[in-house]
Amino acid sequence: MAQNKVIAGEYQGKNMMLGRNEVLLYTSFTKSFPLNKSTIESYELITEEHRKSAVSGVTRGLVGGALLGPVGLLAGLSAKNKGTHVIAIEFTNGKKSLIEINEKLYKTLIQTMF
Repeated sequence: MAQNKVIAGEYQGKNMMLGRNEVLLYTSFTKSFPLNKSTIESYELITEEHRKSAVSGVTRGLVGGALLGPVGLLAGLSAKNKGTHVIAIEFTNGKKSLIEINEKLYKTLIQTMF
């Protein structure tokens, strides 16, 4: 089961929830901001292929490693459940996070990015 939270980088430990047709990242109990084209500069899904490369040590320049260092790389290897997605995000403010979300939040996020 996906944590629906930031697992590494900026905003680590912060939760995400489905809002009105958007994914919201809660920075405090009452404050949140939407994850969309105006707040996200770029994102990349960390796939099983990324994980296998990282584990074998063939490539150290993966998104998790490049964006978030060794901690991000290891966190990117953790989600292996079906319906769980790990995504590396670079925000428009320059901050970087690794998030783990479920299928519903993932589909909503992808739709809002187009």
